[in-house]
Amino acid sequence: MSSTTNAAKVPVSIIIPTKDEERNIAACLESLEWADERIVFDSYSTDRTLEIAEHYGPTIVQRVFDNFSAHKNWALENIELRNKWVFIVDADERATPALAEEIRETIASADALNGYHVARQYWLWNKSLRAVYPDYNLRLIQHGKAFYEDRIVHEHMVVEGPSGFLKNHLIHEDDKGMERWFDRHNKYSTMEAFEAWKLLHQKEGEAGEGSDESISSSIEARGPERRRALKQFAYRHLPCRPIFQFLYLYVFKLGFLDGRKGFRYAVLKMFYEYQISLKIEELEVEEARKNRAAGISD
Repeated sequence: MSSTTNAAKVPVSIIIPTKDEERNIAACLESLEWADERIVFDSYSTDRTLEIAEHYGPTIVQRVFDNFSAHKNWALENIELRNKWVFIVDADERATPALAEEIRETIASADALNGYHVARQYWLWNKSLRAVYPDYNLRLIQHGKAFYEDRIVHEHMVVEGPSGFLKNHLIHEDDKGMERWFDRHNKYSTMEAFEAWKLLHQKEGEAGEGSDESISSSIEARGPERRRALKQFAYRHLPCRPIFQFLYLYVFKLGFLDGRKGFRYAVLKMFYEYQISLKIEELEVEEARKNRAAGISD
């Protein structure tokens, strides 16, 4: 039994966004029993998500989903939280006892920052994939000191002031099956293509990615800032992005050390990038059609 089980609850409010997560919600809530407050923020699930969740005693709040950033920002602004610290956890993630103890110590420190990035250990096909690790995301924040950037998918938090990095990680176990994986990433690729298309057409000096309302992009930074810089460079300057995505994950990130499963994951992400490329092209064609109809020349 972990020390966090025997000790007093950690004064943190955990928000868990859900939509049809009956396969994951029990394990997620069990891994968060150390927290003083757990909130299931549900988008009107049609499966047994809420029935299962109620067994673990969390607060349940429901809202119709619109997009990822607006949905989570609504939760931060409108749900009455009883703690100063907020921890955002997806339903397919699990907090380790080591992470729970590190959070307890971090938020009790007089030198605590306004936010902390947490790494995720990504599991697929019953294997931890090294090509995805550490996948840092800002998840632990002081309430009112951070918000989600205005991005409809793969959104990150913008924090007021400096942020830090925790040493221990969340476990992200994606076990919903390939059919749901393809369905989810088909939707993600549509949204990502729109964000990439906006970036490609963003004029010099316009607010957008890199503005005060968005995370910064820097190849020298850690976590989301570095990933954003690489993504912006790829969309603007890199041909054959799907192939480079495969090589990045399989070679540079040592995915080949995960054997067949590492190869499969790199192929899946290459196909996902190819979907984005095709959908960007569709947006370009549609924009050209609208311009012709309006009598606007290129």
